[in-house]
Amino acid sequence: MLLSVIIPCYNESATLRAILEKVRAVDLDKEIIAVDDHSSDDTYRILCEEAARDPSMTVIRHPHNRGKGAAVRSGLARARGEIVIVQDADLEYDPNDYYELVKPIAQGRVNVVFGSRFLGRHTGMYFWNALGNKGLTFLTNFLFNCWISDMETCYKAMRTEIMRDLKLESNDFRIEPEITAKVLKRGHRIYEVPVSYLGRTYEEGKKMKPSQGFYAILALLRYRLWE
Repeated sequence: MLLSVIIPCYNESATLRAILEKVRAVDLDKEIIAVDDHSSDDTYRILCEEAARDPSMTVIRHPHNRGKGAAVRSGLARARGEIVIVQDADLEYDPNDYYELVKPIAQGRVNVVFGSRFLGRHTGMYFWNALGNKGLTFLTNFLFNCWISDMETCYKAMRTEIMRDLKLESNDFRIEPEITAKVLKRGHRIYEVPVSYLGRTYEEGKKMKPSQGFYAILALLRYRLWE
C-alpha cells in the first residue's frame, strides 16, 4: 500500500461526505484513516456509514475531545502505507494535489514534501491569518536555517517511518510546528510543491484562532532550543 491518508474530524458533518468522495477519487493505492475527535454532530455516524461500504477505510473515535494533534497521532498508529499525509475534513485543500505531493517521495528524490498554499492558487485567506502564517514561517526559517514558504500547511507528506520517528506529542494545532521542527532538526530536507487552497470562513466552521499563533511560536522555540 502506497499512501495512508489520515483525516482528523471534529464536527465536520457538513463537508465530510464530499471530502471523502474527493479522496477516494484520487487514483493512488491508498487507505483512509478517519479519526473522530468526539464530535457532537453527526460526524461519527457518517464515518461509520462510509466505512461500511469502503473496505479501505478505518474509523477511530476518541472517547473525549483531545485536539487535532491527538487525532493525527491516533491515525498514525494505525497507518500501513509507505507514505502518510494528513487531510483536513473540510474542503479547503484539494486531494487532487496528492499526485504532486507523493511523486518526489515515490521517485526516491526526497523523503518529506510540504504543499505550499503561497506557491499555488488560493483564495478566502484572512489577512491576519496569512500575516501570522508568514511570521511563523519566517521564524521557522530563522531558527532552523531553512527556506520554506508555508510552515502551517496541512499537507505534510512523508515516509511513514519518518513521521513515526518524530515521536509526536502535541494534542492541538501545535502539531504543525512540531512536525516541521522535528523534521528539520533530524536533518531532512523539505521539498515544497504548490497546492490549491479555498479557505472557509469562521461562520463556515474555521477553527484557527489568533491564540494558536502564540502557542506555535512557543512550540518552535521549544523544539529548537530545548529538545
